[in-house]
Amino acid sequence: MTIPAYPEPRGLLKGKTAVITGAGQGIGRDIARMFVAEGARVLVSDISGAENDTAAELGEAALSCHCDV
Repeated sequence: MTIPAYPEPRGLLKGKTAVITGAGQGIGRDIARMFVAEGARVLVSDISGAENDTAAELGEAALSCHCDV
């Protein structure tokens, strides 16, 4: 199975803020990446502790939160 590349960012979420749960891995992490690419600031949360890695990867646009939702 081939995973398609992200489409070219268009700034669809510029000025928006999103809370992404399960952002430490898998779909949650990919959604956080896509939201930041589209201009959003994100709060990335996870129970695993990997939310810190996601936030570090995404830079200034992300803040991590360790929680169980």
